[in-house]
Amino acid sequence: MLQGMLALSGFAQPVSEYQVKAAFLYNFAKFVEWPPETFKSERSPLRICLLGRDPFAGSLNAAVAGKTATGRSLELVDVSDARHADGCQILFVSSPERKNLRSSIAELPGIGILTVGESEGFASNGGIINFKLEDGRVRLEINVEAAGHAGLRISSKVLNVAEIVKLSVRK
Repeated sequence: MLQGMLALSGFAQPVSEYQVKAAFLYNFAKFVEWPPETFKSERSPLRICLLGRDPFAGSLNAAVAGKTATGRSLELVDVSDARHADGCQILFVSSPERKNLRSSIAELPGIGILTVGESEGFASNGGIINFKLEDGRVRLEINVEAAGHAGLRISSKVLNVAEIVKLSVRK
């Protein structure tokens, strides 16, 4: 299933960068394990939140409309800053927010939030998954240490197609 998602960028029909990223976000909901206390109840939806400008132009809505992941409905939410990400399981940080990256990550409420970005250095600066463009394809960088600190377990199916990065140490 993940291989099919990765093949999106190789199809003859043009697929935009953000259609591929939307497909990844949907699939992260299926291939990441959250701590049970992340959800208010067994029926709570899995919330995908967008911090900053929405670059998806409807692609993310189309990718998750009417779908479920791990038995949960999916809900899209816009948040104005990281302090309002309480109740989000996936937080996509758009590239214009990169200037506030470290403070945004530091302001996240609690554990159980999969942070996903699209800026150089996102994962090495404390984000969990970063999208990067390489030879016209969307690739993944994953900070496994940051995922562990957030209480998240990422499937080996995702880890096997990603570049693993470490947290950069700054003084």
